[in-house]
Amino acid sequence: MSTPATPSVKSLLVRGYEVVIGFETHAQLSTQSKIFSRAPTAFGAEPNTQACAVDLALPGTLPVMNRGAVERAIEFGLAVGSHIAPRSIFARKNYFYPDLPKGYQISQFEIPVVQGGAVEFFLGDEKKSVRLVRAHLEEDAGKSLHEDFVGQSGIDLNRAGTPLLEIVTEPDMRSSAEAVAYAKELHKIVTWIGICDGNMQEGSFRCDANVSVRRPGAPLGTRREIKNLNSFKFMQQAIDYEIRWQIEEIEDGRPIQQATVLFDPDTGETRAMRTKEDAADYRYFPDPDLPPLVIAPGWVERVRSEMAELPRVMAQRFVSTYALPEYDATTLTQSKAMAAYFEATAQASGQPKLASNWIMGEVSRRLNAGETGIEQSKVSSAQLAGLIVRIADGTISNAAGRQVFEALWNAEGQEADAIIEARGLKQMNDTGALERIIDEVVAANPDNVAQFRAGKDKAFNALVGQIMKASKGKANPQQVNDLLRQKIG
Repeated sequence: MSTPATPSVKSLLVRGYEVVIGFETHAQLSTQSKIFSRAPTAFGAEPNTQACAVDLALPGTLPVMNRGAVERAIEFGLAVGSHIAPRSIFARKNYFYPDLPKGYQISQFEIPVVQGGAVEFFLGDEKKSVRLVRAHLEEDAGKSLHEDFVGQSGIDLNRAGTPLLEIVTEPDMRSSAEAVAYAKELHKIVTWIGICDGNMQEGSFRCDANVSVRRPGAPLGTRREIKNLNSFKFMQQAIDYEIRWQIEEIEDGRPIQQATVLFDPDTGETRAMRTKEDAADYRYFPDPDLPPLVIAPGWVERVRSEMAELPRVMAQRFVSTYALPEYDATTLTQSKAMAAYFEATAQASGQPKLASNWIMGEVSRRLNAGETGIEQSKVSSAQLAGLIVRIADGTISNAAGRQVFEALWNAEGQEADAIIEARGLKQMNDTGALERIIDEVVAANPDNVAQFRAGKDKAFNALVGQIMKASKGKANPQQVNDLLRQKIG
């Protein structure tokens, strides 16, 4: 059937449907070797050059647990407030794909290593929280290759055995925007603590969205799982399309069938890949080659003591130490580099709120336009601090500050003071000189003075504009306002 191209998700929700979204995310752990073997995990090697006997499931081979993978799972659990299971079990998940050498995947089922927890984030200025069900360790499968083969497929087993942490949420999200905000926050957490490089194009951070719709208060609808979403942009497009498609199907009287679907970015549509399996289809049972994973309390505490300050803890510190609004603090801790840039600017300038405003404003605008990170900022934290000091002490106005920032961005190595001096941007703070200009403007505009005294504020603004023009924009606006009110108030 054809699907309307124009209606937005909001208009569909107005028609009485509630969207329900849950996420399963595979984060590739940043170990140098695989989860059950010593084979390397580096991306981009020639096909089948990084698969050892264990990965190929040759007879007589046995898996051995990678301690580094376990520690990274512990770190994640601590970062999101989860329970770290003192004893967890590895299981065999049975299914038959050409890129799965053993005919089963080693994963965790009944007792995962990480249980519960939550991810908190802002959607606009509204604080949200998504509950986690679990995060479990498992191995990745290989990869089927189709592009370079005519009429046949190839199998690359380099990824087979790569360590993954699968992070599963409750169905707590109610829009594509909320789902993307959650995914971005999760991406920030795993990259911040260093357990995953977060490269979505290389498959290090892969998201599956479970989407269903229902009437408010009704039982959960039948879900369809959108697999392997590898960009935040495509994630939102895929979820929005799937919502529209499901509602149209329901309103046309057709039931939704549980399925796994793929998103085609060229058409902007999802398409069914296979009927969705349930847990019983995988015939899970404990892996007899791996003993239970036992994590002693001392191990957890050692990992905790070695972890860097977490973003949510740092955001709380920014609120208490620098008196920032919670929204500012959360935004400034989107990455370690951004947080470090802010803190250096705030400390050097002594003006944390001004530093926050400039970083979230002009700096971020430039970085977004160039699609770069704070690491590529053309204005260093020291240069920005020098500019902020001159705005705070009244040397220059905010408008002149933007001119200075423009020059700093385009002139490598300069300092704010040198640019201010060279361009003559200092504000006129000489009271005597300002009073002379004000007296001249007041004398030349008696009608505006009379109108202001009659209660018309616009007349006052007109006088201020004349004074700023006469001073060639160099008068201190606050000083002008104060002196003018003294003169005619």
